[in-house]
Amino acid sequence: MTLGEFSTVNRRDFIRWSGFGLAVTGQGLYMVAMAQPAPEGELNPYIVIHEDGRVLISAPNPDVGQGVNTSLPMIVAEELDADWASVEVIAAPVDPQRYGAQFAGGSLSVRNRWNELRTMGATAREMLLRAAAASWQLPREQLTTEPGQVVHGATGRRASFGELAALAAQQPVPGEGEVTLKDSAEYRLLGNRVVNAAAEDIVRGHSLFGIDVVVPDMVYATYVKCPQPGGTPSSANLDAVKNLPGVLDAFLIKGDAVPPVFDLRNSTHVAGGVAIVATNTWAAFKARRSLQVQWDTAGASRDDSAAIESQAVKAMEQVQGDRELVRTGDPDRAFASAASVLSAQYLTEFISHAQLEPQGCVAHVSGDRAEVWTSSQTPGFAQITLGKLLDLPAGNIRVHQVRGGGGFGRRLSNEYVREAALISQRVGKPVKLQWMREDDMAFDFYRAPTYYRLEGALSDQGELVAWRNHVVSASADGDKANYGAGYRNKDFPDRVLANVHVTQSLVHSVTPTGAWRAPESNVYAFAEQSFLHELALAANRDHREFLMTTLGEDKWYEDGNLGRLHTGRARAVIEAVTRAAGWGRALPENRGLGLGFYFSHAGHVAEVAEVSVDERKGVTVHKVWAAADLGQIVNLSGAENQFQGSVVDGLSALANQRISIREGAVQQRNFDQYDLLRLPQRPDISVTFLSSDFPPSGAGEPALPPLAPAVCNAVFAACGQRIRSLPISRQGFRIV
Repeated sequence: MTLGEFSTVNRRDFIRWSGFGLAVTGQGLYMVAMAQPAPEGELNPYIVIHEDGRVLISAPNPDVGQGVNTSLPMIVAEELDADWASVEVIAAPVDPQRYGAQFAGGSLSVRNRWNELRTMGATAREMLLRAAAASWQLPREQLTTEPGQVVHGATGRRASFGELAALAAQQPVPGEGEVTLKDSAEYRLLGNRVVNAAAEDIVRGHSLFGIDVVVPDMVYATYVKCPQPGGTPSSANLDAVKNLPGVLDAFLIKGDAVPPVFDLRNSTHVAGGVAIVATNTWAAFKARRSLQVQWDTAGASRDDSAAIESQAVKAMEQVQGDRELVRTGDPDRAFASAASVLSAQYLTEFISHAQLEPQGCVAHVSGDRAEVWTSSQTPGFAQITLGKLLDLPAGNIRVHQVRGGGGFGRRLSNEYVREAALISQRVGKPVKLQWMREDDMAFDFYRAPTYYRLEGALSDQGELVAWRNHVVSASADGDKANYGAGYRNKDFPDRVLANVHVTQSLVHSVTPTGAWRAPESNVYAFAEQSFLHELALAANRDHREFLMTTLGEDKWYEDGNLGRLHTGRARAVIEAVTRAAGWGRALPENRGLGLGFYFSHAGHVAEVAEVSVDERKGVTVHKVWAAADLGQIVNLSGAENQFQGSVVDGLSALANQRISIREGAVQQRNFDQYDLLRLPQRPDISVTFLSSDFPPSGAGEPALPPLAPAVCNAVFAACGQRIRSLPISRQGFRIV
């Protein structure tokens, strides 16, 4: 199962497959959602109401900085009508039988949990109301709630949730049709700015992150792998390393000779390497400086990024690719009869995730049981793949989800969890495996390079009537594109236009690629939206007006499990952002505005960038405006934070980030060779969310794709030079 296959659970389905378990302890009322009834005494709480009125709410999905530790409990608290000041948030245990799919990816956490968590909160609220009705001997219909209290309006009588918790546990669980969800007009909490539930602990430096985990009797490890993916160790100076200060053991792990495939659920791949186990992390890191390894590279990667691009550019010389992906209407005739035809090539490169916290994991494998502490984005899949690797039943593997210091798709893969488990199994102790930054940069699942030859046909009236896209993708097996390098059937302009032809060619590359924030969309949006700007200029039309016209009539377009494009919603965000930015206003010389719209991860987002370009191609991004329709906003401050972060992340990536590969090995090893945006380069960012009664979609990814075309279109407006490759440093530009 892929992340995109996790669909939204509606209330009817949730009631059908879930069930509720209730238990009362000395702490109060526990309510949990379960995929099947839990054995007696093993209920795990979603909601705990203490006698003193405190409400403990478990966040089911991993938090890697996107704020679901706050937004998901907010949904529960809203329907429960809890007083947020009395809410305490914890991470739920990893238990797919009770919590379903626990993952962070695809901007799906809020979207997929929306109905489920609303139902849980509303059901608990109903049980509290029934408890008060029974206690006061009043009709249930006469009672309502205020934050943290049940109230009888006629008499003013009230009781706190804590006072009612024990009696509420004795009430029958309401069935389907007996629970009423709030209308959005009734929301007290959702849509407001709420401080992240972990903010105070973060700023105080408390131990929250995976890198902070410490367990009793723990030892520390580093794992040295072949710089060329697929290489395995033949021998090493293990005896010399074992005699170094603080070193407890050093040994080879043969691993797999085949480069890894980005398979979240099934992969048990462990790259061959040398494990060094020590009394502390510094001793392990210092010892690896003395390590000398002879690598067997017979089956290792020989990739060269420059050669991959050269092959891709050669393939793009052909108007059409080797295989047809989409054909609608009669594109050949439309191009032949067009008033004018424009074509352009757009190129992108490998880049790294570069999240703040390098990979790491604490694992303890003892006999037929394993326990791990990880900041994985897919802790449930870590449990599955560990079971396969260690030949243990899933029930014998306990996974604790710990806050991650950034993810962006990198923590979807769990190879570092498997490495830690194998090392622990060998030494018989809990092991804290910690990657160095150099490891993280060298053994990433990179954003795949992708190359596009785009063609547009214009009518006499300057309207876009046909579209061609020849996408060239990296492929390890010559049959399908590597992860993130493929073509996902887009909504705009592909489905909006009557005549569309999409073809694909493949070039060989075994360098591991994976999900990088807004996979595929992060590169395709740059090409598509930049080329649409080119077409608008060729048609002698305003870019904003050209987009509005091309979107056509208001209608929905299906897009699988990631939501649906609605052209009216698209037009609304374009209108909102251009109005906010003062589109069409006079600007000083060498200064310009650029527009980008993109629909991804169920989010309609448009952005405008204002930039200036100096005589040395120094680009200053003064301000970025973003407007979005994400449906119901859960936590306004969290959504704003994600949009601001997407702008900074996107600007950082387009500036000068690239991963170069020679003989299979990554050349950039740390931040001195891989530029990140500096604080003075950050633009002012203004975010507007359109009022919407649609269900919420995620905020972590859809704001990133429009950023690159908005900036690059603005650069053209400022200086007249078109940027068609990323990073922009390839064409001599730099962010100042």
